[in-house]
Amino acid sequence: MTGRDPRTVAVIGGGTMGLGIAQVFRFAGLRVILCDADEPTSQAARQNMAARTERQVAAGLRPQAHADQVADVEVVFPATAAVAEADVVIEAVPEVMALKQQILADISRATRPDTIIATNTSSYPIDRLAEPVHLPDRFLGWHWFGPPEWVPCVEVIRGPATSADVVTRSKDFLTAVGKRPAEVSNAPGFVANRLQMALFAEAIRCVEEGVASPAEIDEIARGSFGFRLPHYGPFAIADMAGLDTYVAVYECLHDAYGDRFTPPDRLRRLVADGHHGTKNGHGFADYTPDDANRLMSERDARYAAMNEFVRRQNHD
Repeated sequence: MTGRDPRTVAVIGGGTMGLGIAQVFRFAGLRVILCDADEPTSQAARQNMAARTERQVAAGLRPQAHADQVADVEVVFPATAAVAEADVVIEAVPEVMALKQQILADISRATRPDTIIATNTSSYPIDRLAEPVHLPDRFLGWHWFGPPEWVPCVEVIRGPATSADVVTRSKDFLTAVGKRPAEVSNAPGFVANRLQMALFAEAIRCVEEGVASPAEIDEIARGSFGFRLPHYGPFAIADMAGLDTYVAVYECLHDAYGDRFTPPDRLRRLVADGHHGTKNGHGFADYTPDDANRLMSERDARYAAMNEFVRRQNHD
């Protein structure tokens, strides 16, 4: 496969996700081709994108130039014609396995051999979706999160035949258009949805048990651990809080709620080996005293800025 920089992107599927993905690439200065189920639906999708962008411009979220850019998005139908000149193709049709497989079979035979083909799926195994793909070494998953024009993360999922070069090129390309790609394995639910669904299941249990209302739980999530998550992931937060403290909390929850709160073996082993996090220099990462001090100073600055941002948003 060649390593040419992508200049033309075809987005197959003009729903909420597809339009947001198309916006990202068009605002990055790329040629974007859009295709939906038929010609009228494809034209309507472009009109929806234009209206969506105008609303964002009117709200002060985008410059007027972005509205001008989406006017240049090309509509081409059918999908096999839309992908003919594309360097990158993103399939973003509804989550129906048979539909996705049929679209992927068709477009993979209509592209150049060096075209990267990505599927936007939130749950389907990449190995299943890869089955009908012609030249599957250039096929992989890109799991975007809604709304895709704003949420920075894209999970990059390698299929059974995906080449290492395609994974690297995909991550470089997504980074270049302003996203923050993270490579994950082809496991059910990948990573984000496993975390999100686990959180939601526990939130539902809290409501059902009468612990708090949905509105109160939303406020707790936003103002406690959720306040920290824009800056640090769960492992960094655990290291700063203290892994020994985490074990104690797990044990308390396990006594009350049973096996779903059994302390993870890896966490127990770290604590048993004396790895408590930043407080003693060893946790999921290692820290010199200077590292720990810098991290805490950075944390304080970020949280202070976040606190001021939230205060202003609530005041407005």
